[in-house]
Amino acid sequence: MSASDSVPRVGVWLIGARGSVATTVVAGCAAMTAGLHPPTGLVTESPPFTESGLPALSALVFGGHDTVDCHLPKRAEALAAGGVLPHGLPTAVSAELAAAEREIRPGGPLPGDTRTEEDLIAAFAADIRSFVRRGRLARAVVMNVASTEPAPTGDALPPSSLYAAAALRAGCAYVNFTPSTGLHHPALAGPAEASGLPHAGRDGKTGQTLLRSVLGPMFTQRALTVRAWSGTNLLGGGDGASLADPAAAAAKNAGKERVLTDTLATTPEGEVHIDDVPALGDWKTAWDHIAFDGFLGTRMILQTTWQGCDSALAAPLVLDLARLTARAHERGLSGPLSELGFYFKDPVGQGPSGLGEQYAALVRFAERLRARPAGGGTRSHTQGRSGEEQR
Repeated sequence: MSASDSVPRVGVWLIGARGSVATTVVAGCAAMTAGLHPPTGLVTESPPFTESGLPALSALVFGGHDTVDCHLPKRAEALAAGGVLPHGLPTAVSAELAAAEREIRPGGPLPGDTRTEEDLIAAFAADIRSFVRRGRLARAVVMNVASTEPAPTGDALPPSSLYAAAALRAGCAYVNFTPSTGLHHPALAGPAEASGLPHAGRDGKTGQTLLRSVLGPMFTQRALTVRAWSGTNLLGGGDGASLADPAAAAAKNAGKERVLTDTLATTPEGEVHIDDVPALGDWKTAWDHIAFDGFLGTRMILQTTWQGCDSALAAPLVLDLARLTARAHERGLSGPLSELGFYFKDPVGQGPSGLGEQYAALVRFAERLRARPAGGGTRSHTQGRSGEEQR
């Protein structure tokens, strides 16, 4: 991705850089920068955010870690063949895909990897620092868009936490778009606070939970009693395969359940089931069945069906979060960015769970990013060092 020399460039370091979401992010950003497609789905391109000093899409530079070897141009072609990307787009943005591919480094740990946790963190952090130096970037945001991992059962850091620790060591803001542990590991609480870096997450809210965060407040505000709320997800692709693991599915469902508990002030009966259907590829169907009581105890039912392309739903949110978090880092904000809860099932920090309230908080956050620091730089979050100082 190119930008004028006078415009500071910002790195977006993607964990899972050759996955469907990451490939869609890179191809989509290139398509919008070239004027091939409008910025549909990008909240940060709407009026409340356009004056907040966010980095331009043309200023974003992509790289990342991955453990697979299917290069981005090939991955993009496969997504276009599956209808995820528009026909012909991989060819139109081949130069940008190739540029991002050159900045992807081997992830880990791989089977048989004998490196210690410290070895892995140091290697990942060195990759990120080199990316920033090589590209002469003003800063970079590390974003986890890899497949969901099971919750850890011991003291060892899972891969997502190794990458999160590397982000802190490299002096970069961090966003966890997955339900994986990331910075939530107890061993990283102290380093995260001491780093003075902003971070956000976790688990991007793209479909079923997005609807729940709208419908839950609706029932509460209309004084309707929800008796039961059940759901089913059918999905394929990498996420479908990962979530076939009950432990990984449990991590995913925790955020879905939290939204209902928070917005309804109670936990209704019912569960969410996740079924891996490989034939669906990158497409998913989410179905909810809601049993509720109306006036005089009249029993009623609401059913919803959400069908969408997971990568196309996630990609604009990833770009939004990269731009907002990079700007927060530039402004000197640190700690959990709870105002970004609009984008997540299980947000860090304290904040509302209803989508309307979350959007209002996000707009206020955009206004704060727009304002210039008074007296040389007051901070809205915990004071901390810049990434350059840490390096």
